[in-house]
Order: sequence, then structure tokens, then C-alpha cells
Amino acid sequence: MNLFTIANLSVLEWFFWLGLLLVVYTYIGYGLVLYLLVKIKRMLKGSMTPPLVATDDLPPVTLLIAAYNEEDYIAQKIKNTFELAYPKHLIHYFFVTDGSNDLTPEIIKKYPQIRLFHQDARQGKIAAVHRVMQHVTTPIVIYTDANTMVNKDAIYNIVRHYSDEKVGAVAGEKRILVANKDTASGAGEGFYWRYESSLKKWDSELHSVVGAAGELFSVRTDLYEAVRPDTLIEDFVMTLRIAQKGYKVVYEPDAYALEGPSASVKEELKRKIRIAAGGVQAINRLRPLLNPLKHGLLSFQYISHRVLRWTVTPVMLPLLFALNIYLVLASYLPIYSTLLICQIAFYMLAFVGYLLETQQIKLKAFFIPYYFCMMNYAVYRGFIRIWKGSQSVLWEKAKRR
Repeated sequence: MNLFTIANLSVLEWFFWLGLLLVVYTYIGYGLVLYLLVKIKRMLKGSMTPPLVATDDLPPVTLLIAAYNEEDYIAQKIKNTFELAYPKHLIHYFFVTDGSNDLTPEIIKKYPQIRLFHQDARQGKIAAVHRVMQHVTTPIVIYTDANTMVNKDAIYNIVRHYSDEKVGAVAGEKRILVANKDTASGAGEGFYWRYESSLKKWDSELHSVVGAAGELFSVRTDLYEAVRPDTLIEDFVMTLRIAQKGYKVVYEPDAYALEGPSASVKEELKRKIRIAAGGVQAINRLRPLLNPLKHGLLSFQYISHRVLRWTVTPVMLPLLFALNIYLVLASYLPIYSTLLICQIAFYMLAFVGYLLETQQIKLKAFFIPYYFCMMNYAVYRGFIRIWKGSQSVLWEKAKRR
């Protein structure tokens, strides 16, 4: 082995180990670091306890639901909404059904408690929400999707956090209804959201959640800022803009929205591609948050939890595999052979998961490699859509079971 080869091998080895460290940090390491930081904070300042608000001090809220062709779910959603344990005279019920051409608006019209906003033109969810926001007069607005069911105490558990003036938004928890036996889409999505919920809980306790999920979240009305009408993940951008202003985005796991898993991996992939495209778009539009000298902990959380997943790390996965093969052929060190065998085994499990994706099995962790690969494949598809300008804000809903 000549000096030139040895020099090249040394550089490639450094690149391989740094890339491997980046991948492990993105998907596992950040969670461990975050948990450790939270533990240290608890030792220094004690555990956080949710504030209590007397019934007489509860503020009025607006519950805003955007629904597009949801005739199969809307009656159940309305029933769920009316059953929320919060003083009814303090809730303003706003439903917006722009573009719906099924029976959704007619079903909503049957309930005089609800203020319906409808126009025939469909311009996207964020345009519909922005059109309605000018009619909101309450200090807090809560957004929830039409096809998700919210727990009874959700509004109170969200609102109590606004007794802290530093809180600008509150993110609820998304929960996937997982069966005892499930397919790849249900098992993978359920595992993913359980892990995400833990990260969000620790993010919130350390400093701030980095973006809310649209199934259930809220903002101070006076902090609402319209995002550009072509924004793909408006809930994420909206809440991060609030955090960028110096306010906290709190995570409230006792306010949760329940929904079924995607009907298939194909349906889940549609959703993941849109989110990935929206993530790439958001990184470009939230560039100031990449500066840790200005935003400190928020930048650290944002880059670690979101930016790496949507940019560098998915690119590293195929590069690491190819580089690992080269290092096995060029190096006598057995560690590279061991790592290559682990990678091959992981991707073989993913392929088996692909073959069995429609089968219901009890060993749901079996589908995790497949779901992991699907998520990273979605990042490539999302980037291509952003690059081509082909991702419409009028996205197609993923079918749910």
C-alpha cells in the first residue's frame, strides 16, 4: 500500500466516522443529549409543574377547524368538540370549509353554535385559516384537524400555560391509534410519534418545542403572523416564528389529538413527502434560526431535531454504505466488516418489511427499518419537488384507517 493510498484511506476513514457519528446523533444521540440536559436542569431548578388556573380566570378561546371534504368525519368531530370540558360560553366555534364540494358545509350548518366560513374557491389550508383569523376576537386561538378526536380536558390543559407571559404557543400531542397487530404503516407511524412525543416533551422542558403539529396546537392571537400562502407546513413555520421572537412554545402531552394510522405505506409516503418538501422550504425561510450566536438553545434544538433530518443526514446514508464497502476492501480492520454486516442486515430487514407491509403482525418493531428507509426516501422526493416547484399547497390528503 503506497503513501498516496494510505493518505486517501485516512481521509476517507475520517469522513466515514464523522458521517456515522452524524447519523447516530440525528436519530439517537440528540435524544440522549437532550434527556441528559433536562436531567441536569431538573437537578438545578427542580421539575416543571403545569400551572393551575381558577375557573373564574379562564379566558375565552376560539376553536378553529379547517375542513376540506370531511363529510365522513365532520359530525363526529362536532360531537367531540361540543364534549370538551371547558365553559361553553367561553368557546367560539369557527369552522372553515373553503373548496369543499361534498356535504361538509351542509352538515355544519345544522349546528347554530358554530360559525361557518365557506367559499367555493379552494386556495389551501393556510389561506382559509388566514381569511378567518381577522374575525377572531379571543386572546387565544386553538387549531385542530377535522379528522382527529381531541381529549375532553385538552382546552384547559392548553390554556393554563398562557398564565406565563413568556409562552407564545402551546403544542398538543399527536397520538396514533395502534392495534395489537398492525401493518407497516400503523406500526411505523405509531413508533415514530411515540419517539417524537418524548423528544418534544424534553425540548419543551429544556427551552422550547421546535414546531407544532397541525393536529392540535394554539397561539396567542396577537402573536399570529400570516405566513406566505404557498407555505407547505404552516403550523411548523407559524410556531417557530413565535419562538424566533423570543417566546416559548410549550408542549402539553395531556392535550392530545387521536387519529388512525395511514391506510397504507403508500398513503403515509404521500404525507411524508409533503412534510419533507415543507421542511426544506421552511429551512430556507427560517434561515436566521440557523445562527446559534443569536438564538442560542433554540438554534441548537432546531438544527439537531429538524434541520439534520431534512438535509445532511439522509444524504449520508447511501454515502456511508458505499464508503463502508470501499473500506472493507481497502482496510484490514475488522470493525469495517462488522459495520457493513450491520448495515446489510438493517436494509435486508427493511426489504422484508416492504414485502410484508400489508400483513398484520404482532412484532411491530420488525417494521421500523422499513419505516426508517421510507422516511429518508421521502426526503429525497420532497427535495426534488421543491427544486422543481411541483409541490402544491393544495396537497392530497392521506387516507387513514
